[in-house]
Amino acid sequence: MKNLNILTIIVMFAVVLGLGFAALNFYLVKKLKEGNERMQYIAAKIREGANAFIYYEYKIVAIIGLVVAVLMALFIAWQAGIAFVIGAVMSASAGFVGMKIATYANVRVTNAANETRNIGKTLKVAFRGGSVMGLCVSGFALLGAIIVYCIFGWVAGMLDFNGATPIVEYTNFITQQKYDISIVLSGYALGCSIIALFNRVGGGIYTKAADMGADLVGKTEAHIPEDDPRNPATIADNVGDNVGDVAGLGADLLESYIGAIMATVILAIELFANSMAGTISASLLQKMILFPLLFSGVGLIGCVIGIAFPLIKPKLSDNPHMELNMATWISAGVTLIGGLVLSLLLFRNETAEILKNAKFAVGPISPWVAAAIGIVAGIIIGIISEYYTSYDYKPTKNIAQSSKEGAALTITQGMAAGMISTMLPVVVLGIAIFVCFAIGGMFGVGCGAMGMLSFVAATVSVDTYGPISDNAGGIAEMSHLDEEVRAITDKLDSVGNTTAAIGKGFAIGSAALATMSMMSSYLYAAGNDFLLNGTQLLLNIIRGDIIVGAIVGAAIPYLFSGMLINAVAKAARQMVDEVRRQFHDNPKILTGEEDPDSTKCVKISSQGALKQMIVPSIVAIAIPVVCGIIFGPGFVGGILIGATLSAIMLAIYTGNAGGAWDNAKKYIESGGVEGAKKGDEAYDATHDAAVVGDTVGDPLKDTVGPSLDILIKIMSTISLVCIVVFNNFNLLKLTGLDKIFGA
Repeated sequence: MKNLNILTIIVMFAVVLGLGFAALNFYLVKKLKEGNERMQYIAAKIREGANAFIYYEYKIVAIIGLVVAVLMALFIAWQAGIAFVIGAVMSASAGFVGMKIATYANVRVTNAANETRNIGKTLKVAFRGGSVMGLCVSGFALLGAIIVYCIFGWVAGMLDFNGATPIVEYTNFITQQKYDISIVLSGYALGCSIIALFNRVGGGIYTKAADMGADLVGKTEAHIPEDDPRNPATIADNVGDNVGDVAGLGADLLESYIGAIMATVILAIELFANSMAGTISASLLQKMILFPLLFSGVGLIGCVIGIAFPLIKPKLSDNPHMELNMATWISAGVTLIGGLVLSLLLFRNETAEILKNAKFAVGPISPWVAAAIGIVAGIIIGIISEYYTSYDYKPTKNIAQSSKEGAALTITQGMAAGMISTMLPVVVLGIAIFVCFAIGGMFGVGCGAMGMLSFVAATVSVDTYGPISDNAGGIAEMSHLDEEVRAITDKLDSVGNTTAAIGKGFAIGSAALATMSMMSSYLYAAGNDFLLNGTQLLLNIIRGDIIVGAIVGAAIPYLFSGMLINAVAKAARQMVDEVRRQFHDNPKILTGEEDPDSTKCVKISSQGALKQMIVPSIVAIAIPVVCGIIFGPGFVGGILIGATLSAIMLAIYTGNAGGAWDNAKKYIESGGVEGAKKGDEAYDATHDAAVVGDTVGDPLKDTVGPSLDILIKIMSTISLVCIVVFNNFNLLKLTGLDKIFGA
């Protein structure tokens, strides 16, 4: 009870503090002036398109989510069905609020740049807007987690630390299969995951279809600038920034955040019930369950302090990168210090023998050390991503140079850079997993994943500030403001591109670690089929069903990615045709005498995204369930191994290659390539080749890469949720064919 009170006080204080600060920043941003009538008109069009899209998207997701929730309640656990709905509501709320503030903040950033002509003052407005999304991600995620824990763990009695058995088992009234609170917590994580998947896939298809249509016709054919008001797809492109790079990003990282927390909590429960049964105390189990939630609460408090620093600072410098880094480092520093104190207070009274049995190699601070390693690994992976994507470094400069030789070499060089970039992050991940495991076993690996995202509110705030600044630049261009205004917003946007690379590093790294933890829980839940000598949990890769599952699993990320790229291409093709049609049918658009029909382009992107997002998303959810029902848990275990390994490489490759192509184009536009500066004879051809490379990379870095992070977590989560069904009810077992594989 004492620990429960600590949990309630710390986590609820963090939630109230975070969401309260978010509400304050929302209010302060809305109080600012929007600028002249033209700016207000353009901002209203962007807001209208974003609102229409997210309302329709959420209607579709609500129908699918309701079906999933009912099936879970009937065949898995009614508590899991309710937890699923709570997770979906929390994730949807964070995405919606973040999208709303982005559509209010963009024009106010433009106006701040126009009125002040000061980078520091403009940065403060953009970052305040971005902070709403970041704080809502952590705040809503932890709010849902504490609700699920208190209602089902405490009030409903699924965790009873005063009784003989801390983990209380229940029986499903239809399947008669036993389940415990780990299935309910998995249901909450799955609810977050499904919203994130649809937001990422739908938003990614929308924004990249509009972006590609605007670039391919506007830049390469009509040779008009980016965000030119004469381009009919420009408004749709700006809408895409809000539904894809803000709402999609927020839901994505909320899912990663809660996935890491829940994976660690669930693993503690499964370890206690299986390999550590009888060797660790119920009090230690309770503390291991509480630690991820408490640590995340401390992280949110640290983020409030870090985010507040640049907002209350009287005068910001003209170096936005430094100011944003300060916010991130302060958040991380406070989180680490608070986490160390928490770890000492929570585990100090446990005996050395009990801690040793729990594989805590460095005593009470073992979970904190593992979390700290996760943070360091995430930062290193982000730095590596920045090296391969920033035009300050050789890989991207080489791509820009190759653009002088045409689009083919641009694409070839970018593919090479992306493939090479996978090696170092994987090495860092491998070292982090090895060290975390040595320090705290699989629970330590889970703590590493949780540590990576413990100050996610700060990283999402910095990430969201980027698309807000990008939108602000578009509004400045379409409103015919001075070049000095666009220069300020472009400076902020370019810094946002760099900080986004670090955010993607955290997302990829945490996805890998969280998926490992969830897979371990899955194998424990699967039972003795996967136990060696009754202690070590292993998947025998030379067993027939497992090796076949691994091969099939390795192909799933490629199938999923191909479906997403096809979806973007279909929607982009319609956008290209529409922009060409308007330019052809009405020459006065290009002369500036008449405005284009931007509403038509917004409609094309919306319909294309909503139509194309359903099948890939359902495939990701359905494959492990269908395979489990037919082939059993061993086959699904193989699928999880193959899909995870394959998706990690593919996510790093697509993210870094796409980012490098994008920044190579920006490097050329900045005049960085000798012989291809604006005014040079070779500029147009070089720039056109770079635009083609950027267009190829668009669906890779903003649709495929981020969606793969969600794919591997949602597959492992839904497999864990459904294990209580297909562990005993699968076609192989019912027909007796499972004996062929020695299962």
